[in-house]
Amino acid sequence: MKEFWQILKRFTAPYVGYLGGAIGINILSAIFNIFSFTLIIPILQILFKMDTTVYAFIPWGTEGMAFKDVLMNNMYYYITIVIDKYGPSLTLLFIGLFFGVMTLLKTGCYFGASAIMVPLRTGIVRDIRTRVYNKLLSLPLGFFSQERKGDIIARMSGDVGEIEYSITSSLDMLIKNPILIIFYFATLLFTSWELTLFTILVVPLMAWAMSAIGKQLKRESLEAQAKWSDTMSQLEETLGGLRIIKAFIAEDRMKERFLNTSNELRRTTSKVAIRQSLAHPVSEFLGSVMIMVVLWFGGTLILHDNATIDAPTFIFFMIILYSVLNPLKELARAGYNIPKGMASVERVDKIMKAENNIKEKPDAKEIKSFDRKIEFKGVHFSYGNGKEVIHGIDLTVPKGQTIAIVGQSGSGKSTLVDLIPRYHDVTSGELLIDGINVKDLKIKSLRSLIGNVNQEAILFNDTIFNNIAFGVENATMEQVVAAAKIANAHDFIMEKEQGYDTMIGDRGGRLSGGQRQRISIARAILKNPPILILDEATSALDTESERLVQEALDRLTSTRTTIAIAHRLSTIKNANEIYVMQEGVIVEHGRHEELIAMNGYYKRLNDMQAL
Repeated sequence: MKEFWQILKRFTAPYVGYLGGAIGINILSAIFNIFSFTLIIPILQILFKMDTTVYAFIPWGTEGMAFKDVLMNNMYYYITIVIDKYGPSLTLLFIGLFFGVMTLLKTGCYFGASAIMVPLRTGIVRDIRTRVYNKLLSLPLGFFSQERKGDIIARMSGDVGEIEYSITSSLDMLIKNPILIIFYFATLLFTSWELTLFTILVVPLMAWAMSAIGKQLKRESLEAQAKWSDTMSQLEETLGGLRIIKAFIAEDRMKERFLNTSNELRRTTSKVAIRQSLAHPVSEFLGSVMIMVVLWFGGTLILHDNATIDAPTFIFFMIILYSVLNPLKELARAGYNIPKGMASVERVDKIMKAENNIKEKPDAKEIKSFDRKIEFKGVHFSYGNGKEVIHGIDLTVPKGQTIAIVGQSGSGKSTLVDLIPRYHDVTSGELLIDGINVKDLKIKSLRSLIGNVNQEAILFNDTIFNNIAFGVENATMEQVVAAAKIANAHDFIMEKEQGYDTMIGDRGGRLSGGQRQRISIARAILKNPPILILDEATSALDTESERLVQEALDRLTSTRTTIAIAHRLSTIKNANEIYVMQEGVIVEHGRHEELIAMNGYYKRLNDMQAL
């Protein structure tokens, strides 16, 4: 429960006003409820003519008399006056109408208390979702290489939904029911402390039985949510790999795999559901046992010669006691829901509390322009597993030059350039821009200097205009069109039905590979960065598309500092300097002709591509 209160503290701070309102309305509801029930006693006494006492008004605060006795005496006094004046039948009608008014006020308060909790519940869920989303945007790329996308989606959807169902829905119960229980027990004490003391001795047995059933619920819920993540991961993989699944006629295999995952999910959720379904019957049975025991004890008191309570008061006591059972049962249900929801909180917190090792110094500097050079000085880098992938790289990129990095897959080319915008931080050594360590710069200002064109054009399910203008505030149509023309994209865009307002589908699925790449180049042109990183920007294209994209790239790189990663050596022949990497080390560097003359690793790569 300590974890639960910590969660509430984290997320309910903006909604304290709603909480205060809910508490106030629930207190009123409890008062109206108890007040309406007190009318049961005079109704019974009038109906059955049980009270023959002649009442006289006793001044309030009379010395030597308990407030309870004065209150009951004066209430009966006023009722006898009404009976004498209007008769028993009309008095019953008055009491019944008053009972109806009290019930209306009570139910109105019930509605008000529930309605005032709706903005709080929905607000908390929205805050959790936005915080998780914002956290995802702030985490380094290394985090996502260790997590499955489907699992992250499951935490954003299934787990946050479970928090909404299990925890925020329990807030209403946790505010309303303790108030009702306190007021009801105070009324029970006021009515008969002996019976109330006996009842309190029975209640812990009920609470113990309920907690014993729910002990394993959190563990089982964690397992169920993990299975849900597996299901979402498989769905995400299937959607991303449909072309391969169909090409290899693997539909049956994928169906079987998904069925096995779904069966596992069904098994774990069934266990949780069965344990949850025990809550109502067990609480109902224990409540009935408590009523039965108290009925026996109270009946014994009434039948005793020196009875401390009369029959109508005992019936009132039993009505209040039975009323207390429902809040107790709802609290027990909250006791079931909360551990289930806390399992989801634990999974969401894996994202919320993930450490971002790309930290910005408090005194980080702004960098407005790139003026001289980028320097790698003895740079080493290793991922979280400790295995080093970059070994002591020394490399200089002067302003305005184009350098190329080539080598076999897995040699560390992409990792090396990812260090420049601080997608990862160097393990040792220094990476400098204009003589300033990138760790000393503000991340936003550093990345504003850099543009990227990747092998896979990363586009969004939006219009062509918005994809080109992505990340550039207040871009005009004229600027977007100018960038598209430089990127050889304007002509095919204008052939579309809605031109620049055409929706391109998920990941640009309505465009060809070459069209997607030219859109991404137009995006980089519009950003107009002084430093450009090309990560195998033409390797996935056909010859015609490559020609068009290469023309666009030549225009893009002619006026800026460019670092190009390439497999096709034909695309980087004119680079000012070519660096050849092998297993995280630069083994050769020079211009194309110089490297051919060395007759080394670059020459072998060139010969293989020529063949």
